[in-house]
Amino acid sequence: MRFLQAPASVYLNSSQCSKPQFTGAKFVDKHILQQSSAINTSLRSDYETTVSHITCRKRRLNSVSATPASLEADASSLLTIEAENDVLKALAQIVDPDFGTDIVSCGFVKDLLVDDVSGEVSFRLELTTPACPIKEVFEKQANEVVAALPWVQNVKVTMSAQPAKQLYSAQLPAGLQTISNIIAVSSCKGGVGKSTVAVNLAYTLAGMGARVGIFDADVYGPSLPTMVSPENRILEMNPEKKTIIPTEYLGVKMVSFGFAGQGRAIMRGPMVSGVINQLLTTTEWGELDYLVIDMPPGTGDIQLTLCQVVPLTAAVIVTTPQKLAFIDVAKGVRMFSKLKVPCVAVVENMCHFDADGKRFYPFGRGSGSQVVEQFGIPNLFDLPIRPTLSASGDSGMPEVVADPQGEVAEIFQNLGVCVVQQCAKIRQQVSTAVMYDKSIKAIKVKVPDSNEEFLLNPATVRRNDRSAQSVDEWTGEQKLQYGDIPEDIEPEEIRPMGNYAVSITWPDGFSQIAPYDQLQSMERLVDVPQPIPA
Repeated sequence: MRFLQAPASVYLNSSQCSKPQFTGAKFVDKHILQQSSAINTSLRSDYETTVSHITCRKRRLNSVSATPASLEADASSLLTIEAENDVLKALAQIVDPDFGTDIVSCGFVKDLLVDDVSGEVSFRLELTTPACPIKEVFEKQANEVVAALPWVQNVKVTMSAQPAKQLYSAQLPAGLQTISNIIAVSSCKGGVGKSTVAVNLAYTLAGMGARVGIFDADVYGPSLPTMVSPENRILEMNPEKKTIIPTEYLGVKMVSFGFAGQGRAIMRGPMVSGVINQLLTTTEWGELDYLVIDMPPGTGDIQLTLCQVVPLTAAVIVTTPQKLAFIDVAKGVRMFSKLKVPCVAVVENMCHFDADGKRFYPFGRGSGSQVVEQFGIPNLFDLPIRPTLSASGDSGMPEVVADPQGEVAEIFQNLGVCVVQQCAKIRQQVSTAVMYDKSIKAIKVKVPDSNEEFLLNPATVRRNDRSAQSVDEWTGEQKLQYGDIPEDIEPEEIRPMGNYAVSITWPDGFSQIAPYDQLQSMERLVDVPQPIPA
């Protein structure tokens, strides 16, 4: 995610501006100014220091016409800025473990207010998601580090989350523009408990404080109507907007073909793809932090349509211990890899059961760990064989809701934390993958899941466009000539396009789609240009 930085005006360059000394809760400079009624010799040095600070902030002051009142006001303003700077330095000690960056650099600190006379400090921590698993830790640490400042008497911290919005919402249907993360739960094989994982994951995320929706993409055999029990079991239509109003159960929004009054579909693949597209994109989802998609089994037209139409953030893979399950699941993982959708976790269902103090593995072991090892998926979760887990799927109440303190709920809690953390990392990587550095007139590229960072000449990127406007699709002849692009061309805007490409807008109005793979193959800048002075 692209984070909004704290206002630059609250920082002072320590190498250029000396910091006034303070004792206790009040600054010495302000105390002197409040007690003096005229500018005497001893105050002249303070006045010169004040002018120096004002100059550092690019504020001009005529020293001849200055009055004691104006000097006091300017000094008070600067001392407040120094106090804000101290608070930000204290908060910069807190590091987000997912990003490896302090919360100030991440842009989490908002609405900072400081009263250096009373020693009161208030601010808001705006996190990437309301389901942040360590939000209480952040709040506690923020209170402690700011309260440790010698002049601070009272600290007030409020917590919030960034508004739900896709990274590139302008290119999406209206119904999907206010959904932050879309999670595909897939197995590519039927009968492994994929719907059970999808529903329980959704309610786990909701229990963590997130706004959640579930989309049942299996038109041939929808499971959602059996697994949940909403009062309204029929989807309604907004007659004015011609949009679908999702049904709700325990605060989670849901859409399924089974709620359309049609039961199970009997239709050909292309028709099913159209139905799924219509159900998903014309639904009034509202603001959601996570939309969980229960994918149908297989790797055919329906799955490809979903992956290409919907900006999937990540995928969770469900398997069982049998070797046959691994073979099918491997196909699905390869499909997501081709479409640049990162798989963040593997759930191995029906792994084991405990009896007589021993643990038994009736279906063998190793399918889940084999997926993790072969495809480099970072997290593996084992679900035990539990009669209650199966029964809850038939009763209409998810297991994590029926028994929130049980073993199964704890496993799903760990899965939910994993999904939240991985989605935050992915959004941050995607938002900063390709950026234009105006100071060196170069495009910086750091592809997600790669530690390599390199520079490209904007003109090189523009000349390597492979769209129909630049290359004849039939003959392969290059329409765009080298000389058509000026050497000093600069991009006007760079926006993410899913997890695989960026959209670059150029001064002539042309919008270029540049996949990461193509950017990695271009000629790179070896000699890094020197920054151009502002």
